[in-house]
Parts: sequence; structure tokens; C-alpha cells
Amino acid sequence: MLETIDIFDKNLVVAVNQWHNPTLDFIMRWSSDTKIWIPFYAFLIGLLVWKLGWKQALIVILGVVLVIVISDQVTSSFMKPFFARLRPCHVETLRLSLPDGCGGQYGFASSHAANTFGLATIFYFFLRKQLPSIIWLFFWAAFVSFSRIYLGAHYLTDILAGASVGIVAGLLVYSITKYLLQMMKF
Repeated sequence: MLETIDIFDKNLVVAVNQWHNPTLDFIMRWSSDTKIWIPFYAFLIGLLVWKLGWKQALIVILGVVLVIVISDQVTSSFMKPFFARLRPCHVETLRLSLPDGCGGQYGFASSHAANTFGLATIFYFFLRKQLPSIIWLFFWAAFVSFSRIYLGAHYLTDILAGASVGIVAGLLVYSITKYLLQMMKF
């Protein structure tokens, strides 16, 4: 079964790699660049303050930071070295066309997916009642994650594992943060 999944992963990344053109290359590099999203993150923090007030928002922001730390450390410091699965861009037999460099040697699981899905999860659960459209954050996370396949940095299973780590971290931290807010009677 693992061999079948590996073959599917490799075939998918090669198929997506055929889509390269200057416009998509720009869009995918742009969406994959973590620094480009800083204004978006500031906007999300502003939404927290606006919808929850300063006191609650400050506690939730600490929770958001914790989600990123957990997601990033689980994927980068534990999973990548433990599983040691080469990124597609480092597999010579795939012969991918790469618009630019592809990052570190190992890709399982995707930190981009973990971080974006973790953010989407905690923001969704804290803002879903006041702002139902916040569910769109999951589409943003999926888009950012897809860019990693397009760029040859990850396989689909890297993305799915990273997204799972992020969602679990988001749910865990949401539960803890919500409990703290109730204890503090905010």
C-alpha cells in the first residue's frame, strides 16, 4: 500500500509540474513566500481585536503563536528528520522543472501546510460565530499548500500530513485557550 501511495504521489507531482508557465510560477512562488502574508496576518489579528476585544484577543494571539510553534516544531524538528523523505525536487529521477530552489532536503510533513491549517483552525473556531465567512481561511491554507506541490517542494501526502498536524495543533490550542478564557471570565 505504501508503494502505491508513493507512486501516486510521484505521478501527481510530475503531472502538476507540467503546468509551469511564467504567470503560475509567479503566483505559486508568491503564495509560498511566508513574508508576503504578513499584512494578511496583521489583518487577522485586527479581526480578533475587533470581534473579541483586546483582552480576549491578546490571549487568543498567544494561542495562535503556540499553534505555529507546535505545528512548525512537530513537522520540522521531529517528522522531517525522523521520516527523512526526500522532497520531490531532490529526487533526480522525477526530473522536475523548478521555478526556483526547493528548500531543505526532507519534506514529510509540510510545515507550510501545518502552519497555515493550524492558523485557519484556531482563527475559525474563535471567530466562526461572529464571522462565518472565516471558513475561507481553509481555502487559503489549501491554496498555499498546493503551491508547495506545484513548486516541487512537497508530495500530496506531505501536505495531508502537515495539514493534519496543523488542524490537531489548532484544535488542541483552541481547547486550552478557550478553557483559559473561561477561567479568567473574559
